[in-house]
Amino acid sequence: MTDATQDPTPVLQGERGEPLHALSEQRELLLITVRGITDAQAAQRATASDLTLGGIVKHLTRGEQVWMQIMTTGNGKLPEGMLDMGQYRMADGDTLAGLLEQYVAAARTTAQAVSDLRDLDRSVPLPSTPWSPPETVHWSARRILLHLIRETAQHAGHADIIRESLDGSSTTDRR
Repeated sequence: MTDATQDPTPVLQGERGEPLHALSEQRELLLITVRGITDAQAAQRATASDLTLGGIVKHLTRGEQVWMQIMTTGNGKLPEGMLDMGQYRMADGDTLAGLLEQYVAAARTTAQAVSDLRDLDRSVPLPSTPWSPPETVHWSARRILLHLIRETAQHAGHADIIRESLDGSSTTDRR
């Protein structure tokens, strides 16, 4: 495994590089937040929310996997596990190190998928979900990346609050 505090996103230029760089920055904040915690701490609920640090890493990993599948296949089908609520918590046998390996792999897959695109204007149909409007919605690859940036930033903030609740440490303390 690569160092869990290092996002493996390659440096790309132009329209692909900027959103990947922004996503990488948000991943880095999350990776700093989970640095030095145990598996028990990663699975521990520390706030009124059911979210845990390990659950956040697992969810963001699954999110990148799902959105890259949606973006690259362009078939509008619901990826397996997209709505699985188990993605929000560590399962028996999960380790933080294992979850981080999967997160790093998902980041590499995202970078490769984006670098393989002709441009970010590629439009794909979104899968139908219980909250979808009745008509098919299309998003560009650019909008999918913006969604991943927002989702990662939101959960990195949640993770920082959880970490502070666990041991009083904040992201700025761990940089």
